[in-house]
Formats: sequence, structure tokens, C-alpha cells
Amino acid sequence: MVNRKDLNPESSPAAAFGARIRTSREARSWSQQGLGEHMGYSGTHVSAVETARKMPTLRFARSADRVFGTSGTADTFERQWREIRHGALLEGFPEYVAYEGRAVEIRLYEVGVIPGLLQTPEYASALAESHVRRGAATPEEASERVAFVAERQEALARASPPLIIVVLDESCIRRPIGEPGVMDAQLARLVEFAEQPNTVLQVAPFTMGARRPFNLPITVLTMADRSLLSYAESAQRGHLERETSGVLPMLTAYHQLQAEAPSQAESVAMIHEVRKGTL
Repeated sequence: MVNRKDLNPESSPAAAFGARIRTSREARSWSQQGLGEHMGYSGTHVSAVETARKMPTLRFARSADRVFGTSGTADTFERQWREIRHGALLEGFPEYVAYEGRAVEIRLYEVGVIPGLLQTPEYASALAESHVRRGAATPEEASERVAFVAERQEALARASPPLIIVVLDESCIRRPIGEPGVMDAQLARLVEFAEQPNTVLQVAPFTMGARRPFNLPITVLTMADRSLLSYAESAQRGHLERETSGVLPMLTAYHQLQAEAPSQAESVAMIHEVRKGTL
């Protein structure tokens, strides 16, 4: 205890994470080395995280949840890690992503850009770089956003993947992002996505006009217990709706959107036509 360093949880989110690790560890009378053995890390690594000299990783946070029995609770180490790592993201979004990674069905409607779950690394990078050029993000924040896209996609590549239903506004496939090769590869990725056994892809054409029920992006999640959640964004923050009475109208409107949009085969044919203009 001679070298014990006092922690100030309020000094930074990383310090708060480290202090929580220490408190949880000491409640079990474990040494840093002992906790490290449970988690698969060295005692030196645990010490560095506790004192905020080293940033925790997603693997570290999930290991802490496993060891301390906080997996699946409302206040996991993983959620705290996401708040640290993705503090530059829109308020409310990290909370949504925690549910997204456990959903059994995901319904997406997007306008203007390809949604993160379907983005290629090059497309995601082109978007992030545009934020930096406009002064809307620092280079570090841009790198974090690109890494976050990859982490979200990895979280869904599990043994029993969710059913993912995506309806893209036509603007998503016609708005050029990055060099022509970047956009062509992104459109090719959409075609590959449509071929997967657990996916459905449709494009809502401009000609739908007022028959399109949404003007902004929307997501509806179905969890393992069949409960429903919806997520929508304003310019300032994201809103996660958990009340069934608020989510059901969104789900109904989504079904209406799917019924009005062209079939997957027609949508893929549209994407192929757009690709011809990127070559």
C-alpha cells in the first residue's frame, strides 16, 4: 500500500473508470496482480488503467464485466468505456449502440449517407475526413469515429447474427462520398450485404414522394425478449424510446415504408445502375 496513488474520479472519465475498477477489486480483497489473473492482464496493466495512465480497451471493459458480474446490467463497464471512447459522438448514441449489439432484429431507415453498419472503412474515413475539413471534429475524434464503425460491425458478426432490415433513401446511393473508387466499393458492399441470409435491403426512390413515412433516419430494435426500442436523432442529441406505446407507431410506419419501397431485387438493380456512373 506504500505506493498507493490517490484517485480523483471527477478529474476525467478515464479516472472515474479506473477508480471504479479499484473499488470493485478492493471489495473482493484482490490485488492488482490477482485481478489481472482473473481478467487475462498483468498487474502492471491493471495498475495503469486504475490510475488512468492507460486508457481501457473494449476487451478490458468486457473482461471486467465478466469478472465483476456486471454483464447485462444497466451500468456495465462496457457502457462506461463507450462513454469515454466516444464522448465526441452525439449524446445518446453510445447508449443506443449498447442495445444494438444485443438486438435480434434491427430495422434501419437512413437518409443521405450509408448507415454505419454497412459502411466500408474507406467510406467511413472519407466521411470522417470531411468533418475534420469543416472543423466539426479533430483528427483524433475522426479516427475514433472510424474505429467505432468497425466495432459496431464486429459486434454484429456473432454466431447467431441479428436479422438486419435496411431501407435506404435514394439519396444514400446517389450522394458521392470520397473518390469514385470509394463510392463504387461502397455500392458493391451494399450488393454483398443484400446477399446475406440474415439481411434485407431496399431503396426508397425519390418518386415515393409523400408516400415515404419518414423524413429523418430511424432505427427500431427488437431485443431477445421481443421488447422494442426505437432510436432517432435531432441535430443536438439522440433519443432512445423504450416505451412500447411510443415504438409501435414507428414499427407500423416502417412496415408501410417497406410495403411502398421496391423489392430487394429491384433495389439491387438500381444500385447496379448507379454503380455504372462511378466507374
